Amino acid sequence: MKCEICNKIGVAGNNVSHSKRHTKTRFMPNIQKLTLPINGTRRRVKICTRCLRTLHKVPKSRV
Repeated sequence: MKCEICNKIGVAGNNVSHSKRHTKTRFMPNIQKLTLPINGTRRRVKICTRCLRTLHKVPKSRV
């Protein structure tokens, strides 16, 4: 799966055991299905949790 906001996809890597044996694995982003208002219409999107946190971020107030 892929994030529709940042196009984040999974990457390949290795699991490394205590005996240093390497086996292939995939590290996938945490994708959630969410209904968000986009351009005034509610649309269902697949979004990673990192983008979801950024969307709900409260901007710092400048003094």
